[in-house]
Amino acid sequence: MKRLLLAAALLLGACATQAPMPPAQQPAPPAAYKSAELRIRAVGDIMLGTDFPDDRLPPDDGRGLLAPVADWLRDADLTFGNVEGVLMDGGEPEKFCNNPRLCYLFRSPARYAFTLADAGFDVASLANNHARDFGETGRSASMAALHAAGIATTGREGDIASLTVQGHRIAVVGFAPNLGSWPLNDIEGAAHLVAGLAIGHDLVIVSFHGGAEGADYVHVPEGMEIFHGEQRGDLRRFSRAVIDAGADLVIGHGPHVPRGLELYRGRLIAYSLGNFATHWGININGLNGLAPVLEATLDAEGRFVEGRILSAIQRRPDGVFPDPERRALRLMQRLTQEDFNGGGLIFEGERLLPAE
Repeated sequence: MKRLLLAAALLLGACATQAPMPPAQQPAPPAAYKSAELRIRAVGDIMLGTDFPDDRLPPDDGRGLLAPVADWLRDADLTFGNVEGVLMDGGEPEKFCNNPRLCYLFRSPARYAFTLADAGFDVASLANNHARDFGETGRSASMAALHAAGIATTGREGDIASLTVQGHRIAVVGFAPNLGSWPLNDIEGAAHLVAGLAIGHDLVIVSFHGGAEGADYVHVPEGMEIFHGEQRGDLRRFSRAVIDAGADLVIGHGPHVPRGLELYRGRLIAYSLGNFATHWGININGLNGLAPVLEATLDAEGRFVEGRILSAIQRRPDGVFPDPERRALRLMQRLTQEDFNGGGLIFEGERLLPAE
C-alpha cells in the first residue's frame, strides 16, 4: 500500500551550460519514519490517445488501456512514467512538421491525468519531444492537470519533482535534448544539478528521453547518438556522470524499444523502457510493442538491492497486457549481456540481482 505525501515541485532558475544549485541545500530534519528500502516501478512512453487533429481517443478516458496492468503500477512505493504529448483542453499547436509522415502532434484531454493517477502513477516526466506539441503553454497545461490529479512532474528546465515517500525525501529530474527541457547534452550541467539535489534529498532519480528510435536501435552505442540529424545524447556518459554526481537510479525512454541494463557503482541504469501505453500514432509492431515494467528496490543509501522486469505487451486498440512469453524480459536480458557484458546483474527468472 502506498504511503505517499506529495510535496511541492521546486521551480529553479536555468542555465544552458551549467545548471544552478537548487535552493534546498540543507539536509532535511530526521523523519519520524523512514523505511529501510524503497520499491520503485517505472515504465516508458505513455500517450493515451489524441483529439488532434482528429478524434483518436479511447473509450472510458483510457482506463481500459491500463486496467490489465494497473495492479502492477499500484504495487510500489513510487511509480514513474514518461507522458508524451500534452494534457490540455483545446489550444493551437506550436510545433510544425516539415515531413508530416515523420511527425505527429498529440493532445489528450486534461482529465486523462486522473486516469493516470487512478492507475497508480505518482510522478511523470514531461521532458520529451512531444511535451511542447502545443508550445510551452501546452506543457504548463499538462503540469497543471497532473498536479490536480496528485501526480508530481519534472522535465521543464527549472522543474524538479520533490516528494516524500516512506519517510525518504526524493528528487526526480527529467532530461531531454528538446527545447525547454533540462538539457540532456549538457552533461556537466546535469551533474552539477544532481549534486545539488543530492544535498537536500535522500534519493535522486534521473530520467532521460534520448537515443535513436526503432527496432534497429536496441543497442546502446558508445558516444553521441544522432537521429534525423539531432543529437540524442551520449547516454552511457550521461548516465554514469549523474550517478557519479549523486543519482541513485537512472530511467531511460525515447527509443520506443527496450534496451539493456547496467549496474554502475551500485546504482541501476535502465537505458530504455520503450513504449508502455501508446494508443495511436506510435508504431507498436514487433519490438516496439514490448512494454516492460521495471521494478527497482533501493536501500536507504540508494544502492540497488534487487528488482524485476515484468513483461507486458501492447495490443492495439485494447491496451497493455501481461505477456506470458516474457518477451521484454528476454530481450533486455540479451541486450544487457551483449552491450554491458552482463551489466553487473544476475537474472533469475524475472528477478534482477547484483552480481556481487
